Amino acid sequence: MPTRSKAKVLTHPVVARRARAKERGGAVRGAAVPRDSGGADSMRRWLDERGAKKVKVGAVDIDGVWRGKYISVDKFLSAAKSGLGFCDVVFGWDLGDELLDNTQVTGWHTGYPDAHATVDLSTGRMIPWEPDTAAFLLDFVNADGTPFEASPRQLLQKVAARAREQGYLPRFGAEYEFFIFKEQPHTLREKGFQELTPLTPGMFGYSWLRTSLNAPLVHSLIDGCNGFGLDIEGFHTETGPGVFEAAIRYDDVERSADKAALFKTVVKELCARQGLSACFMAKVNAKLPGCSGHVHQSLWDPKGERNLFHEEGAPHGMSRLMRHYIGGQIALMPELTALYWPTINSYKRSVENTWAPTTAAWGLENRTCAVRVIGESAKAMRIEYRQLGADMNAYIGMAVSLAAGLWGIENEIEPPPACNANAYASHEAAPLPRNLKDAVTLLKESERAREILGEGFVDHFVRTREWEVRQYERAVTNWELERYLELI
Repeated sequence: MPTRSKAKVLTHPVVARRARAKERGGAVRGAAVPRDSGGADSMRRWLDERGAKKVKVGAVDIDGVWRGKYISVDKFLSAAKSGLGFCDVVFGWDLGDELLDNTQVTGWHTGYPDAHATVDLSTGRMIPWEPDTAAFLLDFVNADGTPFEASPRQLLQKVAARAREQGYLPRFGAEYEFFIFKEQPHTLREKGFQELTPLTPGMFGYSWLRTSLNAPLVHSLIDGCNGFGLDIEGFHTETGPGVFEAAIRYDDVERSADKAALFKTVVKELCARQGLSACFMAKVNAKLPGCSGHVHQSLWDPKGERNLFHEEGAPHGMSRLMRHYIGGQIALMPELTALYWPTINSYKRSVENTWAPTTAAWGLENRTCAVRVIGESAKAMRIEYRQLGADMNAYIGMAVSLAAGLWGIENEIEPPPACNANAYASHEAAPLPRNLKDAVTLLKESERAREILGEGFVDHFVRTREWEVRQYERAVTNWELERYLELI
């Protein structure tokens, strides 16, 4: 792989030391500013030098939605030392802020107290479109200092730490497809989310013309993301009206997930500034392709010098380690699907001959499979995990696929034969669940999911998805009204 580009992130001395440790292969996630003489002063100088008058802090909830707030510089400096309280209701409500009635981690039975959050100083950066504002990500911890199990970011940190303990440096990179509409939040609701106006008309993938005609927006997205340290490698139109795709440069898995999660909110924020709305639903229109959130993955040696997925002279350049990594992912894919496809809408994307997988299959450069092996050289050897959609929670999607791969390595799981034809027509590969309810049932019954992800996280996630299913089952949809209202 090529040398990593430098993101425009925090250069505080403490963080610089941690960054150097990271280059040497050490884990540097989640450390706080040391309580030394000058830690707070040097942080204040960093903020003053950049003109920061306020700080935005936040984290994603179980649905991948950013929850955060602005705090004063003084409040931030205090939080950087000792953390801050953050209402744990963010783990007790759904996308629409409706309180879940089945959670254990928080609820009326606990009184919705503040959770303890610590500031991850390595994530600090200035917001280019809010030039007087710095931004930092939060980690949630229990009273005894252990990670809060329901937090997606803490799940990824746990799985990534396990990989490093086993001698592997996971490097991941995400790519997203998404729609842009000439709509604003109030017009979306006025139209009932129907008959929306896309930014561009027609089907025009990889269009030189369409990106140039919308150059002010396209450049603001690319430049804004890069200025925020998200490292956009490619940006182009996809097949569909108003559809674009962006590839985010690979990085160590924790930073890659931060970039992927931040990318979605950055695109939404920058589009909103131009009176537009960005949509990352898995399937917006039944007649159009769905929106993917593919994740490229490889394991390297601890110093990041050798791609462990590659073996010179092996068939197709695939190492034994890579085969077992794929074997674990394929074996666990059906029972982990609810984690990859977390919404009711996710399953509308999984349709034959639409570029999204329907079976647990893998292949060499085969885009009909859920796992696509790319490249045969040490530089390029990797897998593209194609099951994930644009609606994924990046922390969960990356953590779970990594955990499944590590499980395959630990248990020396050989994958089934590679699919060399149309995986949609394969009768050998296990079918993936066709709806969220079935997927949640498989996950709930999966002992292996609890083994590799932890009982606390799986239990909380299952409860939130069971709630989601119940909300859908109670809903009366437009399809039902159009089909039955007049004629039944």
